[in-house]
Amino acid sequence: FAIGSVLMVMIYAGGHVSGAHYNPAVTVSIYLRGACDRSEVAPYILAQVTAGAIAALVTGKLLMSDTDVNPLDMELIPALTAELLFTLALAYVILHVATSEATEGNQYYGAAIAFVVLAGALTVGGISGASFNPAVTTSLLFSGALEPADVWIHLLPQIAGGSIAAYAYKVTTA
Repeated sequence: FAIGSVLMVMIYAGGHVSGAHYNPAVTVSIYLRGACDRSEVAPYILAQVTAGAIAALVTGKLLMSDTDVNPLDMELIPALTAELLFTLALAYVILHVATSEATEGNQYYGAAIAFVVLAGALTVGGISGASFNPAVTTSLLFSGALEPADVWIHLLPQIAGGSIAAYAYKVTTA
């Protein structure tokens, strides 16, 4: 609940500044949907991944001891599936509630987005770590919770899920 709540308030707090671009997979999805210029993609992703790394380093040094972090124990197919499905769901919801002219001006976008992450954390957190976000994957790597050899198990389905969501959005809104 803490993860979903923090995400929700950060979306409401930063949405007017950056569009609440906190997730590289979603940035790719927004670009593929046509709601973001190509020139914005790399700077957003660089900032997102850098923020994930800094967050891991700061929390690792200030909030946790070395014994607080246990590497994720993941099985390949379930972890790939969990990251793909929930990244797809997250990006699909974001495209509909935060980038669509049909829902422009709504006040529920932050809650809708956060509840997808909360649902994912509760249902598949034990399977994949419930990252659904390459910036969070970077944070997991820097914190020691994700082994370098396992990074692709998160990144590949996250980018694929964001990309599929863009095309699903286009099909459902055509």
